[in-house]
Amino acid sequence: MGRRFPARELPAYIGAQLIGGIVGAAVLYVIARGKPGFDLAGGFAANGYGIHSPGQYALQACAITEVVLTFMFLMIILGALDRHAPQGFAPIAIGFGLTLVHLIGIPITNLSVNPARSTGPAVIVGG
Repeated sequence: MGRRFPARELPAYIGAQLIGGIVGAAVLYVIARGKPGFDLAGGFAANGYGIHSPGQYALQACAITEVVLTFMFLMIILGALDRHAPQGFAPIAIGFGLTLVHLIGIPITNLSVNPARSTGPAVIVGG
């Protein structure tokens, strides 16, 4: 969306992000299962709806939450990094934006605003 790299590189970028998310979740799983009593039944921070939602929200509510908050976060990033934006303030805007969307979304879906980050734990948890 930001036209920062050629569109032909998009499939490799998406693939690398997904592989990174899965490998990262696998590493965390190996670490977490070193604790006595660890159980994947808690969901391992995977996003979810219904019984897998921290607040027991329905699929439609969770899908809307994920799409809207991810979109808003991307708009914050693109706006903060625009060449017309004041220089040096991007980390502040992005950090506060990320905090805000997580405060809103974690109780609903375990929000990640990153599909690759969501995919990693989902693959490890399964189901």
